[in-house]
Amino acid sequence: MPQSCGGRSLNTFNILLTLLLLIRVLSYPVPEGKSGQQTVEALQKQIEVLGATVSSNFTVDCETYGTYQQTSQPQHINILHNSEQPATCFAVLDSGNCLVADLQFDALMNKIKMFYIQKKNARVEAKGLRYEYGDFIIKVGSVVLGQSTSFKGVIVEVEYMPAVVVSECFGLMREFMFSFMPTSVIDATTNHWKTKNDAIYAPQDTVLQYLEHFNNFRKSAVSMMPPMQ
Repeated sequence: MPQSCGGRSLNTFNILLTLLLLIRVLSYPVPEGKSGQQTVEALQKQIEVLGATVSSNFTVDCETYGTYQQTSQPQHINILHNSEQPATCFAVLDSGNCLVADLQFDALMNKIKMFYIQKKNARVEAKGLRYEYGDFIIKVGSVVLGQSTSFKGVIVEVEYMPAVVVSECFGLMREFMFSFMPTSVIDATTNHWKTKNDAIYAPQDTVLQYLEHFNNFRKSAVSMMPPMQ
């Protein structure tokens, strides 16, 4: 496996692929006839065959707050936490602007209930195992939604630690992902990824891509609800 950076070198459930520092978040259909747990275990086995070792667990979660007053254009604040930054809280507005704060921001949200209230059954959480493999960190876990913690997908997050600019190491990241992910998944893109080609990456870019897919999971859950009688 190359260790230096070169040039630019079907179910409802989904798998996500996230590249930290060189971030991508991709939707990947779970194979027909397979459960989410079976898909997670298969990915974990592939990663362990490469020689990666489990280092810890990981979690990324999101709570959404909406404006208390009902208006034609309600506003939202999404509060996200990432176990890679345990002392940090990320607040994302509908505009995509992201505020990076400490954990006291969670307490602040409880003090402005007259303006923003927490949306029911809107919590989304991704959690699973964190692997280390040379200069790479790989995470594999499940996405659950709401108080019932119903399964919605599988997360695969890959980090190449020495890099901060997408265009400088994109080829290397693709080559590494080919060892355990199909081309159809790797070649997909998200809206946020399209803006990061020559930009320096920051931790908030991780949560912005998670949020993009968390919102897609929520929309998928709503579309699957039976019609009102």
